[in-house]
Amino acid sequence: MMQNVGSVDRAIRIIAGLILIGLAATGKIGVWGYIGVVPLATGLIGWCPAYLPFGIKTCKTK
Repeated sequence: MMQNVGSVDRAIRIIAGLILIGLAATGKIGVWGYIGVVPLATGLIGWCPAYLPFGIKTCKTK
């Protein structure tokens, strides 16, 4: 898999994912907060399958 998520995009995804999971774990929001696993995973991996059909890449290519 080639990376298609840039560094700023990755940081935003990781932070948003952690916030959502944290809010769900503390009961501030419902179990739907665990959907934060998706942006967290795509941020850690650096690859987003939703970008493929649109040809989007937020990372610099060499």
